[in-house]
Amino acid sequence: MSQDQLPLFPLGVVLFPGAVLPLHIFEERYKEMIGELLETENEFGVVLASEKGMANIGCTAVIEKILKKYPDGRLDILVRGRRRFEIILLDEGRNFLRAAVAMIADEDSTATDDLVKQRVLSTWVKLMVMEHGGVVQEMPDQNRGDLSFVIGEIAGDLEFKQQLLSMKSERERMEALSEYLPSYLEREKLTRHVRRVAPLNGFAKHGQEVLD
Repeated sequence: MSQDQLPLFPLGVVLFPGAVLPLHIFEERYKEMIGELLETENEFGVVLASEKGMANIGCTAVIEKILKKYPDGRLDILVRGRRRFEIILLDEGRNFLRAAVAMIADEDSTATDDLVKQRVLSTWVKLMVMEHGGVVQEMPDQNRGDLSFVIGEIAGDLEFKQQLLSMKSERERMEALSEYLPSYLEREKLTRHVRRVAPLNGFAKHGQEVLD
């Protein structure tokens, strides 16, 4: 599988290596792009697009499954993240963006401190329980080299997730998560509390102030 330039799909998401992402393909330019990729089995690049512009670091993706085909040519597909890349030169010569890219690999193999790892995992469990309203069915493998990307999926901040994607050290990513996740957990708790009491305008049914 070889390709000179990487087709790009700018989206309002950050895709991590190994993560799955469902996509609905409806624009003509992306119907064309995905159609070619289905024939060649090549990768394409998912890059974060926001009000600030398009990020220069993204993640390649491969099409794992066609979920649904529509009569008008639209598609629902499932893709999986594979490799990180940095955009070197954009090419706007086709209906869809392409780019010359350089693949990114970690440069520091220093092991993550065990206390940092346990703090990250502990906070992740609390977030998962709060999100799904119960126990966590399956814990990620603590020894995998990309644990930070598995854990980082839960983060709600796209800017933070983009920073994780750009870091070239698993240790650095885990340390960043150990700082980010506890405050994110507290923000989520507050958000859910406000949602609960907002319909009551701050008061319970019998006029008693709602306290958590």
